[in-house]
Amino acid sequence: MLSPSAHTESGYRLYTDADLLTLQHILALKYLGFSLEEIRRFLRKGPQQLAAVLVQQREILQEKRRQIDSIITAIEHTETLLAQDRFEWESILRVIQVIQMEQKSEWVRKYFRDDQLETMQQLSEASYSEEARATLAQRGTWTEADQERANAQWAYVATESQRLADAGAAPDGDEAQALAKFKSDLLFAFTQGDPDVEAGLARFWDNHNALPAEERPLAGITPATVLPGADDPAARLLDAAMAIYRERQAAS
Repeated sequence: MLSPSAHTESGYRLYTDADLLTLQHILALKYLGFSLEEIRRFLRKGPQQLAAVLVQQREILQEKRRQIDSIITAIEHTETLLAQDRFEWESILRVIQVIQMEQKSEWVRKYFRDDQLETMQQLSEASYSEEARATLAQRGTWTEADQERANAQWAYVATESQRLADAGAAPDGDEAQALAKFKSDLLFAFTQGDPDVEAGLARFWDNHNALPAEERPLAGITPATVLPGADDPAARLLDAAMAIYRERQAAS
């Protein structure tokens, strides 16, 4: 990501003061949780975009500080009551509830920034009907283990579709059809055959991909080859295999 400005005759890399400034930007953005691909985009767009991003990150960190402050306030309130011999179970329960709410959502920040979570919430509200959202909510809390399992499954879809594309596999071949079944089963596990949820999922991806590339929250976590609308050989092979698989399923 950081290329030297020059090389010596013996091959040593030479960096300028401007290179060190770029390095400072890279390290600062990495510390703030940006992916390397996001950092590359920020560097290409220059200082004006970087300034806007830092403002956004400052706001995110301020919100995190507000959440921590709410926990501290709840604890201090309980401490005051205990010092006054005014023990109340409600105050203890409030501290527990505040902390649990933070813990339940904390793992999500390993994968998404707060602004990305807000964007996904907006996408969900715009894409799924109220009935579909209620159906999804009844399935329980999405855990970090669920996320890691989904990451591994979709990563397999991406690498396998790339392997098949590189090998020149036909979309109606056995391997491509096995991969299409695997992806179809993943989608069914989410929709569970509910047509309302299926329609909402399709609208979600349409709305997601209509956003500017740098604002798509799932672009950094979902392999590009499995994103609906992706335009590369692996994605085209997978789309063709899925179409054939659906046709065969409908005919059987």
